[in-house]
Amino acid sequence: MFIRSGIVSLLSIGLLIAGCGEKDTPPSPGPEQKTFSNPIMSGSDPWIIKQGATYYYTHTVGNRVVLWKNNKVTTMASAASTVVFNPPAGSAYTSNVWAPELHYLDNKWYLYITAGSGPDETQRTWVLENPATDPTTGQWTMKGRIFAGDTDFWAIDGTVLEYKEKRYFLWSGRPDQSVQNQNIYIAEMDTPWSLTGNSVELTKPELSWERAGGPVNEAPQVLKNANGQVFMVYSASGCWTDDYALGMLTLKPDGNPLNAADWTKNNVPVFSKSSTGRAFGPGHCAFFKSVEGDENWIIYHANNNSNDGCGEKRNVRIQPFVFTANGTPQFGVPAPISAAIGVPSGE
Repeated sequence: MFIRSGIVSLLSIGLLIAGCGEKDTPPSPGPEQKTFSNPIMSGSDPWIIKQGATYYYTHTVGNRVVLWKNNKVTTMASAASTVVFNPPAGSAYTSNVWAPELHYLDNKWYLYITAGSGPDETQRTWVLENPATDPTTGQWTMKGRIFAGDTDFWAIDGTVLEYKEKRYFLWSGRPDQSVQNQNIYIAEMDTPWSLTGNSVELTKPELSWERAGGPVNEAPQVLKNANGQVFMVYSASGCWTDDYALGMLTLKPDGNPLNAADWTKNNVPVFSKSSTGRAFGPGHCAFFKSVEGDENWIIYHANNNSNDGCGEKRNVRIQPFVFTANGTPQFGVPAPISAAIGVPSGE
């Protein structure tokens, strides 16, 4: 099977829909068209950011933070990597280092990481800062824990929303210490490492497909279309199940991110397992543009086989997606492993 770059056209899903002035249906590839196949590397909780013509990539390693640097996403596995943070022994963030995210804010680099001192209940979100132009160089400084006082029980998978000249922090947390439900919260940021005001609960696992193996909403990710409309894509159900999947909230035009009523939740997953494609438990995604900036791509992790769980068997995959005529993202279904996919434009 061959999947053209910029089109999710597999398994007859019929998503060849023009969208938002973006390059969704490029010409058919010629003989010189380069291809790749998923998975692109081993790992889980992938995050990627493009700065100029360079991509910086990271994922969960467990006991440190590693950054990969490359000008091609499809060959990231063979790119140079740099350990940028080794947590000191005995610190409050010395173990279970999960889901690092790299953001460029106010002309500095910031790493948001989940970590704790060992027990699960100690997991919190921490912020590191680096003023260097290249985040694989320079000095990373721990700025401390980022949290909202009214929900300071447990916090993982932090990310940043920039909207209408304000910044907001989103994360997965629990309503109190005794409840294991994972909800997604938002609060306004006053600096890249601190929040102001109380948190707002945006979504909790209330639908049946969000509760397979356990009630989980986690790993929020921000996606904007060409008109600037905001979507929040998140992972739901236990990551240890095959039914781990992506859900989505849509912020109404000119809505207030801190008003939960301004967000609308999809009643069904927007991206879920494909047994025929050997994609079990697809989730914890991020988004990036092709080198030429005219294609939209999703990066996510999944398992090759059923019941592989929430561990080291997961691998990282990418595929293009489109926006519909009304600006809504359509992700289709996970591309089958080993299927030939056209490389992102510019690679």
